[in-house]
Amino acid sequence: MATLRLQGLQRATRSSLASNSHRTFFSRASQPPSNPIRTGLYATALAVSTGLFAVYYFDSRSALHRYVLTPILRHTFDAETGHKLAVKVLRSGLGPKDPMQDDEKLEVELWGRKISNPIGLAAGFDKDGEAIDGLFDLGFSWVEIGSVTPKPQPGNPRPRVFHLLQDDALINRYGFPSQGHASVLSRLRARIPSFLSTDNSSAALRNGSILAVNLGKNKNSPPDSIEDFVEGVRAFGEYADVLVVNVSSPNTPGLRGLQNRESLERLLHGVVEARDALPPSSMTPQHPKPRVVLKIAPDLEDDQLQEMADVIRDSAIDGVIVSNTTIQRPKELQSHNASQQGGLSGSPLKSLTLQTLRTLRSHLPASVPIIGCGGITSGDDALEYARAGATMVQVYTGFGYDGVGMCRRVKDQIVEALGSESWNSVASQAVKEKSLSDEEISRRKQREKEVKEKAKALLGSQGDSQEELGEVTKLIKEAEDLKKLLDEFDEGLKKGNIGESAAAAAVPVIQ
Repeated sequence: MATLRLQGLQRATRSSLASNSHRTFFSRASQPPSNPIRTGLYATALAVSTGLFAVYYFDSRSALHRYVLTPILRHTFDAETGHKLAVKVLRSGLGPKDPMQDDEKLEVELWGRKISNPIGLAAGFDKDGEAIDGLFDLGFSWVEIGSVTPKPQPGNPRPRVFHLLQDDALINRYGFPSQGHASVLSRLRARIPSFLSTDNSSAALRNGSILAVNLGKNKNSPPDSIEDFVEGVRAFGEYADVLVVNVSSPNTPGLRGLQNRESLERLLHGVVEARDALPPSSMTPQHPKPRVVLKIAPDLEDDQLQEMADVIRDSAIDGVIVSNTTIQRPKELQSHNASQQGGLSGSPLKSLTLQTLRTLRSHLPASVPIIGCGGITSGDDALEYARAGATMVQVYTGFGYDGVGMCRRVKDQIVEALGSESWNSVASQAVKEKSLSDEEISRRKQREKEVKEKAKALLGSQGDSQEELGEVTKLIKEAEDLKKLLDEFDEGLKKGNIGESAAAAAVPVIQ
């Protein structure tokens, strides 16, 4: 019985195969012969469209990035996931590029070096140094990685980044997520062999460019300790053109306390001493020791900025970045995310940063450059910073919203707005006009000396500590400033420059 079933199954299988073969033969026979012309046209169309897409994609100026890819990324993913995807694309080497040479009008002179253009990328985008060359390819002359902390740390819990779409702004409370010194150092070292034929006098390994490392502080480090920053200087001094001391993030507890006078004096002295003690670079022998730059917050009062400027003038640091994100919430914010905790960046930050920059510029000599950062989305914004006394500018949130072509668009807008002028002439003239003069610096130093002598005389042998001396010195300064204000007010009354109603209104303020 089993044998009969097997024979039947074999006959059915042979019959089925014969039937299928018969159908396949006739179906092939019924098909029209292939047309080589049509096939060629399809292949050509496919090749041309693929080529056009590639050209369009790899040029950062293309509208594809600004109006298609960037909005899709922003609306498809949450802010942090979109950010990470962008970094991975730029890291891969398959990211778009800026194919144009920078116009000579954009050249900047900084620390005796010629920088190809004034547009840099602020810290926070490439936190772990993954996409350095992809970012330089977009046309930035200054790429700042970090903040990097000595030990790896995860940062604050997610969600920690929020779009404010109606305000062209962003709020973040990242809290310095970092892979740590060792991981970032390995990437910086890995870049060097493939660029041996370039100018090694710059850690950027590109002519007219700057690579900066933003140094952060671990969350569990003592708030008043400067050791994390000193350790960062020793770790990255060989591989960076600029080391940025970040005491301005609002998302690490106690960090902004290092902006106070005594803490700042100790911090700046420590990092400069560590920088000066660095041995010559073994990897890039022509590379000079890095510049040290301080990054500050936009939330400081005028008297705090003046005090900070006094410390900066007496230190050997090389510049200041103004500014980081703000903890303020301007009343015009419209987005529902405006109530989120963290630092606000983007367009609403611009007015705060410009005011901070102007104040600090008036208290610093022209020899100390300021890099402006906050709310820059156009060439006009960048030039506004230059006319306020900034030598260069940095972008961050505007880059995230506008896409990879943002740097080129801003540079083109600057060139058009400059006319017959150059960036360097505009910026250097503003710095010259708005900076503290040598005569004023001498006068302030003399006053500082006299006030300290008065404080020592008042304290006598009872006040030997620097803390006590500093407190009394501050009180004497405040008393002298108040006396000056009262004298000016009294003089105005005598000359009739101040009416009775204005005088009556001013009295409570003075009291």
